[in-house]
Amino acid sequence: MGLFYNPNIQPLQEYLLRREGVGLAAGKIGVEIIYMDQEYDPVEFFRRVVFREAQRCFLCQQMRLERTRSVALRGGFGYFTTTLLFSKKQPREQIRMLGQSLETGKCAFLDMDFRAGWEQGAEMSRSMGIYRQSYCGCIYSEFERFQGKL
Repeated sequence: MGLFYNPNIQPLQEYLLRREGVGLAAGKIGVEIIYMDQEYDPVEFFRRVVFREAQRCFLCQQMRLERTRSVALRGGFGYFTTTLLFSKKQPREQIRMLGQSLETGKCAFLDMDFRAGWEQGAEMSRSMGIYRQSYCGCIYSEFERFQGKL
């Protein structure tokens, strides 16, 4: 079972591209997805990070992992994890520690280093024609991607 909960992604068109990509990939490998579209609220993301931009990545990870754990608990799942552990650009140790801090007796954080299959996963997604994003999702990272090119 997968969860698509990403209130950090801007603009909406980017959110929709990523949502569609998740659906295509999940359909190919036979995974059901819970879409939290009703909770797509960039305003809530901004409330958490504005004036705390230096900690924005941690705050974003925290918000998303807390919600993932909540959904896993409500669904009776014994584990929760995140695709952030697949990215070579994300701070793996920080995410691991955050996930472990959110564990409960009923729901543990599944800490696996999914990066080992990164090359194969990237190639699979390209061969399936699945959208591959070029920034983490928030407007800050989109700006940083082009900073210095003006």
